[in-house]
Amino acid sequence: MQLSGHIKMLRSSLKDGLAHYQLPIGEGILDMNALIGQHIELSFNEIISCSNCGKKTYKSFSQGYCWQCANKLARCDMCIMKPEECHYHLGTCREPDWGLANCFTPHIVYLANSSGIKVGITRKTNTPSRWIDQGAISALPILEVKTRLESGRIEVALKSFVADKTNWRKMLKNEVEPSSLVNTKNSLLKEVAGLVDDLGAQTLPDDVVNIDYPVLKYPTKVVSLSFDKSPVISGVLNGIKGQYLLLESGVLNVRKFSSYHLTLST
Repeated sequence: MQLSGHIKMLRSSLKDGLAHYQLPIGEGILDMNALIGQHIELSFNEIISCSNCGKKTYKSFSQGYCWQCANKLARCDMCIMKPEECHYHLGTCREPDWGLANCFTPHIVYLANSSGIKVGITRKTNTPSRWIDQGAISALPILEVKTRLESGRIEVALKSFVADKTNWRKMLKNEVEPSSLVNTKNSLLKEVAGLVDDLGAQTLPDDVVNIDYPVLKYPTKVVSLSFDKSPVISGVLNGIKGQYLLLESGVLNVRKFSSYHLTLST
């Protein structure tokens, strides 16, 4: 089998507790779970095209965009990484219509265990994909709010008591200890009760989502692979976790190389 085209980040879904992955490549969608255990080769064809305007770019900015689009699109603004800094109300949103459609919709504040318990936020419609993308083995939605800004304010408050980042090396080596997300939720909500009341946030039921990953073998040492260093990456696909392909030769962050033109061969 051989497929060529520009790639996008892995699409993920949860079926019977197992993460399933698809790779958009060119005009097609490839079932990546079906390739686990097989030898694959990924070749970079020295072409990067902006996923928004289609223009060729010497480098991918903001994971798939040219420099101009990365500096004009709302989805590439710093407030996406720091939602508490939303500036829509100031009239300075890069794309007001996009902001209304994406930031003024219900958002979830959640706890996830990816390399230890962390707090995060996401659009309500983006679960459980968000947790799979982070390589979490379990996740628990704790609060629902009306806007991205509100979720960001709660996340900032919770970061004083719990991490908000994943140690990606521990996550990929599966060095993750099971933890009680419900107990953590109960203690954290006491710390931010005033803010939760002020924002009218809805407390969600204790419905923990457990996630298994299609992995035959986890790496004992994490070696990061890059098309910017080697145009051809190959090896047996031992598994997939987060946005990473776990090859016998190392790990490849697919999201990082969105908009790269690749040829995938088996």
